[in-house]
Amino acid sequence: MTPIPTPQRGEIWWVDFDPSIPPEQQKVRPAVVMSDRTTGRLSLRIVVPITGWLPIFASYDWFVHLDPTAENGLTKESGADAFQVKSLSLDRFRSRLGILTPTETEDIAIAIANCVGA
Repeated sequence: MTPIPTPQRGEIWWVDFDPSIPPEQQKVRPAVVMSDRTTGRLSLRIVVPITGWLPIFASYDWFVHLDPTAENGLTKESGADAFQVKSLSLDRFRSRLGILTPTETEDIAIAIANCVGA
């Protein structure tokens, strides 16, 4: 039996987004955990998918630029796409990649708030 992962806020995990419907994020990809594990009573976490960075993303306030570091485990310049925030089952979490700084995590939270008009 596989142990249930315990993703924490600010951590980056490999997450299986399939099945999904385009233009939703698809396949196994990195995502940052945005919910606190004490929030909610179901085995779910709120995540923001991470994708490879494109220069056009700098003009979108819902994208947060992420540089690769030893701490976050990313291997290329990336962006957290706050417009695709999702609540996912812990069964979709594969392995922990790394962790963001508190400032990066807060920047993503602000981007989510902007997406919902807060």
